[in-house]
Amino acid sequence: MYSLYRSMSTQKRTCPLLSVQPVRGLVDEKFQFVVTNLPPNQKVTLHSLHQSDDKDFWEAFGHYVSDEHGSVTGFKHESLGGTYEGTEPMGLLWSMRPIPGSRHGLRLRKRDIFRPMEVCISVYSGHLFQGFSQQTPLTTSVTERWYVAPGTNIHIKFLITHNHSSPGPYPGVLDLWGAGGGLVEYRSALLASHGFASMALEYLAPEDLRLEDTDASYFEKAYQILKNHPMVKKDHLAVLGLCLGGAITLSMVSYSKVIKPQCCVCISGSHLMPVDKSLSELFEEMKNHADKLYVNENNQVIHRNLILSLTCQSAKVDVGRIKCPLLLVNGDDDQTIPAVESAEDMAMMMEKAGNRHLLEILTYPDAGHLIEPPYSPHFRATNYKLEWTKERIVMLWGGQTKPHAYAQEDAWKKILAFLWQHLSAPVTSF
Repeated sequence: MYSLYRSMSTQKRTCPLLSVQPVRGLVDEKFQFVVTNLPPNQKVTLHSLHQSDDKDFWEAFGHYVSDEHGSVTGFKHESLGGTYEGTEPMGLLWSMRPIPGSRHGLRLRKRDIFRPMEVCISVYSGHLFQGFSQQTPLTTSVTERWYVAPGTNIHIKFLITHNHSSPGPYPGVLDLWGAGGGLVEYRSALLASHGFASMALEYLAPEDLRLEDTDASYFEKAYQILKNHPMVKKDHLAVLGLCLGGAITLSMVSYSKVIKPQCCVCISGSHLMPVDKSLSELFEEMKNHADKLYVNENNQVIHRNLILSLTCQSAKVDVGRIKCPLLLVNGDDDQTIPAVESAEDMAMMMEKAGNRHLLEILTYPDAGHLIEPPYSPHFRATNYKLEWTKERIVMLWGGQTKPHAYAQEDAWKKILAFLWQHLSAPVTSF
């Protein structure tokens, strides 16, 4: 039986000690680890273990050699091998992968935002690659990673507001995830922990709503709910979308007479997927181009060519109509959406329309599609259900682990700074 918590050996004054700080922190906050009381020049493995809300186990590990003082310090010493290399203490999180023997195609997502992500970090003698459950660690520590900061409150079903430093009202963010469906709250919870009133909106066939009814009016109603909430500053609103949520964001801010935010953020999205009618009509159009899906030698689906096949001038979102600052966040190895090509075309369209000055583009080398909050594990390919065919596939998202991890950390800081800048609030330090 693979146990998350290992019993520690009998403590002696000379036993190895592991300190992980902070013991409790937000998921976008770095931790530091220090191992002491080791013999000098001893090979050790730092190993992290997490059991997800789906009950799957995830792990990462790095190989270290103690210094002349018998210490290993995460921010000073390099991992020489394992799932990550270099001076990368957060590699114990961003390089996590399912333990051997796990189900295939897993993705780590936080489903219960009111419970922390508990990570058990252990020190093992020698440079190990496997069999951690059969070994006794030299020392162990547990750190809690939270999406919800103390003082964060729920006011209505989808609305999360922060009440830590002031009673509000707060700038608001409408948060749209992609075509995976379901109510995904963890990014909204993190936004709330940074002082925003954030509304995570479920829009793919939620309860009592047909896909045919998910049109512009649905998103406009959600925007109005957010805008009219007493804890929200009415003229300090943003829309943030990932993938399909990004396409919806571009469509709404270009055409809607109701959705008029002060700024918007589009992560791995495209203006080639207009949502000018209902989502069911967009999916029907994508279904008509299903022959453009490419399956590689690993039986992974490359989705980006399908979106490129939708290209025609009449089908593009007219981003020249956008009148608020727009931040595009893209990875240049995105295999799902042609986000980089879309950004280049959008820049040309906005230049021609005279609103190019509103556009800021962040493009990250060797990053993939799923640019999530910092230190989230990188998923190059995972199980996925195509909404428009209900077919279960393995989707290739793209990206290389270390560059993708850098993209997530850097982009999140810049997204928060962008939101604060344009929602008239002080920029926080990092």
